[in-house]
Amino acid sequence: MGDFHQNGNVATLHNLRFAAPDLLIHELTSFAQTRKISLILPSLFSELQGDALPAILDELAEVPYLHRIVIGLDQADADQFAHAVTFFGRLPQNHVVIWQDSPRMKAIHARLDALNLHPGEPGKGRNVWFCMGYLMACKDSAVMALHDCDILTYSREMLARLVYPVANPNFPYQLAKGFYPRIGEGKLNGRVSRLLVSPILIALKKTIGDRDYLDYLRSFRYPLSGEFAMRTAPLPDLRIPSDWGLEIGVLSEAWRNLAPGSVCQVEIADSYDHKHQPVSAEDASAGLSRMSVDICKSIFRKLAADGTVFSEEVFRTLKATYYRSALDLLDCYYNDARMNGLSLDRHGEENIIELFARNIVEAGNVYLENPAETPFIPTWNRVHAADPDLMSDMLSAVAADAAEFV
Repeated sequence: MGDFHQNGNVATLHNLRFAAPDLLIHELTSFAQTRKISLILPSLFSELQGDALPAILDELAEVPYLHRIVIGLDQADADQFAHAVTFFGRLPQNHVVIWQDSPRMKAIHARLDALNLHPGEPGKGRNVWFCMGYLMACKDSAVMALHDCDILTYSREMLARLVYPVANPNFPYQLAKGFYPRIGEGKLNGRVSRLLVSPILIALKKTIGDRDYLDYLRSFRYPLSGEFAMRTAPLPDLRIPSDWGLEIGVLSEAWRNLAPGSVCQVEIADSYDHKHQPVSAEDASAGLSRMSVDICKSIFRKLAADGTVFSEEVFRTLKATYYRSALDLLDCYYNDARMNGLSLDRHGEENIIELFARNIVEAGNVYLENPAETPFIPTWNRVHAADPDLMSDMLSAVAADAAEFV
C-alpha cells in the first residue's frame, strides 16, 4: 500500500489501489475526445522475437483512448521491416512503423548532416527523437507517452496511470515520470539506479555543495525509468541525448524548461521486470558499464551548464566520496532485502560499485577532454527553422516505406 509521503520539489502520485483500472480508462477515454493521446514505442527488431512485446501488444489492443501508436524500429533490414509491419498489424489503433534504417530515412539523416544537425549515433535516444518528430509533424496529439518494449510485467493499467496526470485537463502537469519497485525473481533489481545514481547524487552534494538541480533529481524515486508522458507543447524545444543518458536528459530538460509544479512522478505498477543489461565490466562500450559513463556525463554537463567548475581533483574526490556513499547504501539495500525475504549478492554488487567508481573518473576525463561537446540532438524547432520541409518529407518517407512493404 502506498502512502502520501512527498519528498522534494516534485509531486508524487501514489498507487493507493483504490481506483479501479477501468475507472481510469473510462476517464481517459473521455479526455481523449478533445485531447488526443499517442504512444511511442522504441523497438529493436530483436524485441519482436522476445516474450515481452507480444504480450504488450495484446494489452495495448484493449486500450480505447489511444489515437496513434508510433513504433520506431531500429537495427532491421528490409525483410525484418516487412515482418515488423505484419507483427504490429494486430494493433487496432492507428499505428505506423518507422524503419529507421530505410534508404528514405537515411536520406533524411543525410539532409540533417548537411545542415550540421547530426541526429546522433544509432540508439534509443535517436530512435525516440525521430518518433517525436514524426508525432509533431502529424500535428494532432495533445499528449505523448513513451515506454520500452521489453517490459515482462506489462499491463494496460501501467499506461493508464502514466498518462492520466498529463491527460487530465484539470491537473497542472506537463510531464509525468513513472516509478515502481524493482523486484523480480526474489531479488532487488534496478542496479544502476541503486548503485550509481542515488550515491553519486549524494556524493555530488558533498563534493560541490548544494544545488537545486541535485535536489530535483533526488526527488525522483526511480529517475532511470523508461516510462514518461508529456503534453506535446514542450516537445519542439526538447533536447534529447543520443546515448544512454536519455532518461536523465529528459528530466534535465524538464528542469530547464518547465516550472517545478508542472512535473510529477507517478507510481504505475506494484512490480516491474524487464530484460536486464549485462554488466559488461570488460567492455566499456556496452551494458551497464557504458550506461554508467553516459549517465555520469549527462549529469556533469548539466551541472557545468549551470555554472559548476569541474577539474581532475574534483572528479578524484567525487570518486572517493561516491564509493563510500555507495557502500553505505549497499548496507541499507542488503538489510531491506533480508527483511522482505529477497536475496542480494553483496559481493557482486560491490564489484559493480567498483566498476562505477572507475567509470565516474572515466566520464570526468571524457568531459575534461572535450567540455564543449554537444551531446544533444538538435531540437525540432531548430530543424524546422533550418529546413521547413523536412518534417513533412519525413512523413512522406515513412508512408512510402509502409506502402512498399504492405
